[in-house]
Amino acid sequence: MGPSVMYFVYIMASKRNGTIYIGVTNNLTRRVWEHKNDIIEGFTKRYTVHQLVYFETFEDVNAAICREKQL
Repeated sequence: MGPSVMYFVYIMASKRNGTIYIGVTNNLTRRVWEHKNDIIEGFTKRYTVHQLVYFETFEDVNAAICREKQL
């Protein structure tokens, strides 16, 4: 059996009391870097959502997606 993959549900914010974004990824470091550097076109680039404010870890991608939807 290979190494287990971790999944992350994370919350990014533009500023205090600003716009938030909730997402799921299997590489939190890379994904936060992409947000901070506006690599991907879309919501977070448009609203300058660059600050990681919270994350949770999961071993099951379906559980992570379910939690993302709850938040």
